[in-house]
Amino acid sequence: MKNKKLVKNYIYNMFYQVLLLIAPIVTTPYISRILGVTNIGIFQFTKSVVGYFILVSTVGTTLYGQREIAYFQDDPKKRSEVFWEIEIFRIFTTFICSAIYVLLFCNSNTYSIIYRILCLEIVATAFDISWLFMGMEDFRLTVIRNSLIKLTGIICVFVFVKDKNDLWVYTLCVTAPILLGNLSLWFSVKKYLVHTHLSLHIIIKGIKSRLKHIFILFIPQIATTIYLLLDKTMLGIISSSIDQVGFYSQAQKIIQMVLTIVLSIGTVMLPTMSALYAKGDRDAILRNVKAVFRFVFFLAFGLLFGLCAIAPTFVPLFFGQGYTPVIILLIIISPVLVIISTSNVIGKQYLLPTMQQKEFTISILFGAGVNFVMNIILIPFFDAIGASIATIFAELMVTVIQCWTVRKQLPLKECFKPAIRYVICGTIMFLAIKGVERLFINNQIWGLVVMIITGIIVYVLGLFLSNDPIIKIIMSLLTLKEST
Repeated sequence: MKNKKLVKNYIYNMFYQVLLLIAPIVTTPYISRILGVTNIGIFQFTKSVVGYFILVSTVGTTLYGQREIAYFQDDPKKRSEVFWEIEIFRIFTTFICSAIYVLLFCNSNTYSIIYRILCLEIVATAFDISWLFMGMEDFRLTVIRNSLIKLTGIICVFVFVKDKNDLWVYTLCVTAPILLGNLSLWFSVKKYLVHTHLSLHIIIKGIKSRLKHIFILFIPQIATTIYLLLDKTMLGIISSSIDQVGFYSQAQKIIQMVLTIVLSIGTVMLPTMSALYAKGDRDAILRNVKAVFRFVFFLAFGLLFGLCAIAPTFVPLFFGQGYTPVIILLIIISPVLVIISTSNVIGKQYLLPTMQQKEFTISILFGAGVNFVMNIILIPFFDAIGASIATIFAELMVTVIQCWTVRKQLPLKECFKPAIRYVICGTIMFLAIKGVERLFINNQIWGLVVMIITGIIVYVLGLFLSNDPIIKIIMSLLTLKEST
């Protein structure tokens, strides 16, 4: 494995994933104050509806395409054939979904203008070919292209969104850059594609041969997306107020931002693990799994304890007045940082690359079922808190089932053992942050800065003093020259 390249790809992908969220993250303190929690709730509710159509538009082709491109990294002709078969199928499904969406929502009286603007996001999925570059383990191009587009979107939000009546303007500023970013990637496809003589008949035949494998990956994506969107949709329909969607969405927004840091390595490792599986190098796969477990636990536990410690100070400073309920929601949801990190390593970095889609799908379906049932039971009584609890149990169900599935394939005890040290160091960090918090009651801004710095120092110092291997591993990887 090319260690230097892997580290670079992790950094590029982490930045890319953050970039996908950077517009709402950077603009949230401003938007939460200008639009208010009700408009935030409306936006998130309508966006959750659009999410179902985006799901069907992609039909599992993103993960499948990335994996297939990785299999043919050294075969330009075959790689090009795979690309066009998958992309043409994706364009077709997007066209069908867009047409149905327009008929159902774009002429409705409730939030119709927001639904119309969000249609651009569905159309954008047809032109999203980031899976080609990720399959080729080229993350640099994607980052550079989208950096310029995202920066434009952020500037537009601050320039054009001025009051509560500008919800439609905000929606356009968030959605249009996605389409532009996807289109911009097409200028670089010649780097990895060669000319192929593919007739329509050959393409259709190729698509038919792939449908089974695409749908195998699509089923878990259905379940995953549904229980990511279902909370907001059900909150918008059956909770006591649309404001509950706003509170819940703001808490989830922070969790997703933090998760991006942890899970970026998953996208990087998928093509690497797929290539190792194709070569039959199981020893290398196991070494990578253990190393990645240690790395994600190092990040996930540190971020979990740190986030819980700073939440009471962070939320009012970041979102403004009127968002106090977000504090408790953030603390309740925060354990998913560890839970999802675990399932990501087992599911997306082991089960999928080793062709165990069925087992992966079963775990996701069980999680989706638990989420749906618990949402029905808890949301009517506890609103956003109920949705948060349902999310925790759903993610836990996925992780438990996946651990049971691979119990004889992976040395789970050895993989989970490092977690004990990170829990101890995380707890010490939490107490240190809370001690600092008491000293800055009258100056929350500087208090938050000092709390974060203190947390990082205490956590890393605790691991250094306990001689945790992750510190040496990170330092050695960052200084290694790429192997040839």
